[in-house]
Amino acid sequence: MDMASNQPDNLALTAEQLREYSAAFNADRANLVAANAAVSNGILQAATSYRGVRELPRTFSVELKQGSITSQEHSGRCWMFASLNTLRYELMHKWNLDDFEFSESYLFFYDKLEKSNFYLENVLKTLDKTTDSRIFEAVNEGPADDGGWWQMFVALVKKYGLVPKEAYPESSNSRDSSAFEQYLNTKLREFAAELRDAHQAGKSVEELRSLKTGQMSVVYRICAIAMGEPPASFDLLLRVKDDAKASESCTKSGIDSRRQIVEHGITPQEFYAKYVGKDLDDFVSLTNSPLASTPYYRRYQLAFVGNVAEAAPMDFINVPLDVFRKAAVDQLTAGHPIWFACDCAQFSLRKAGIFDRGTVRVDELFGTEFASDKAHGLEYNDSRSNHAMTLTGVNLDKAGEPDRWKVENSWGKDNGEDGYYVASDAWFDRYVTEIIIRREYLDDATRALLESEPVELDPWQPLTKRCRWYNLYGAKPWLGLQPRLSCSAVLILFHKNKCANDWGSVGGYFVMAFRRTTQRMQSACIAACPWNRQPVACENVGSALPERLRFRSHHPACQYAGHHLTVQPIRSASHARFA
Repeated sequence: MDMASNQPDNLALTAEQLREYSAAFNADRANLVAANAAVSNGILQAATSYRGVRELPRTFSVELKQGSITSQEHSGRCWMFASLNTLRYELMHKWNLDDFEFSESYLFFYDKLEKSNFYLENVLKTLDKTTDSRIFEAVNEGPADDGGWWQMFVALVKKYGLVPKEAYPESSNSRDSSAFEQYLNTKLREFAAELRDAHQAGKSVEELRSLKTGQMSVVYRICAIAMGEPPASFDLLLRVKDDAKASESCTKSGIDSRRQIVEHGITPQEFYAKYVGKDLDDFVSLTNSPLASTPYYRRYQLAFVGNVAEAAPMDFINVPLDVFRKAAVDQLTAGHPIWFACDCAQFSLRKAGIFDRGTVRVDELFGTEFASDKAHGLEYNDSRSNHAMTLTGVNLDKAGEPDRWKVENSWGKDNGEDGYYVASDAWFDRYVTEIIIRREYLDDATRALLESEPVELDPWQPLTKRCRWYNLYGAKPWLGLQPRLSCSAVLILFHKNKCANDWGSVGGYFVMAFRRTTQRMQSACIAACPWNRQPVACENVGSALPERLRFRSHHPACQYAGHHLTVQPIRSASHARFA
């Protein structure tokens, strides 16, 4: 049977079609102008509408006074930063402080530890599933990855409390968690194989649990070596805001005479209870998922998802957009910030600090509408949540409806306007999927659902997605680069970019062309920076495929201009598949 005879006529692109496409493209002057702008400046710069920027001012009728902007640096701790930024606002105003920051590293240590235990427990629950089953692949996707949800934060705080940043400061492996996450995940998957092999060999449940206990001792050692052990207790010194008397005394003597709050040997749990004191069970996760598979006014739980094994399953209540928006406005106008999850890659300008479809006019640039709605974005995995931030303001129009939102990010002061972003109301409606609301700002119908029987969802169902947008540059510098073709005229090195894998949003690969002469690869090469496709120079290509390649970007538009990137290829002719 001739298989080719059964193929449709329009299966392949033909040379004639390409000529027609090219002729149509070149016949339209607008295409040529757009190409000049995009090729020279990049898509986002070329698509930026000055009118959109001007129509989105950074003034807000409701605005909360927050502390200094924080930075998660090269890590996927956005959800943790947003959670702590929400609570520090309450602490600062309760105790009359000018500024304050919790230790994000403290919770990060225990999150890695707890996620490791949670993963191994899930391995024990799925011993009879094959490794290529959908449920085990979901469990095994990222055993101790950085990302998470508000509910994971709550579980950690309830168990371990909180500490100020100075009690457990940042470390090299919290600032850039790449290697820590990589090797911890590798070890955990090795442990999973041990447990499954022991099960196949007939070991009892008690023997498997004993094996897991020993494995967790190794996990603790890895975490402690990577970050240092967290404190069991600490000393506290806080200074309250200036009052007139203290300010006058300070001016005369030069001594800071502000009133002090002092504690000696306070534990993290005692610190949380005394100085924060919020009942975290009063915070409720609302989602807006307009899918037929997740009807509104239902309570949902995600299976096999969490960090603290003994914590309650993660709850979400799915509500219509009008209820979702009203709850957010009510909580902000009452003077409380809001943790929220969104797809931060869509229609966003990182450096300018703008989230707005009316400003990022890729529709005008490409001459095509981007018309998918929120349901399609969730169903087709195009715009699920990937980043958590904090709402600290909203502007209400003359009808009392929100038209823009103030967003506190955790990408440092150099992004946005001193670290703050503005989101249009249309962007909020389309790309914000989850908000954390106090019970008192829920309407009666939503509050009643807290006692309803939850519907269990599989971990891959598109209600919401774990937030783990990695760093202020927009991509995690994961240095596991692998060539797709080796020892050929063209070497393609794929950049292991977790953002791209999970959401198809950032993307990243190096493409290098070498001129081969006999056994030598000449040092001249072309490479593209994976974060913005700008050119970088390959500095040390030698006589053969090297053990390491070193790049240096000199392009002014590249975020890594002036920095070296060292990558290690693996000789393989097969296509790379990243777990």
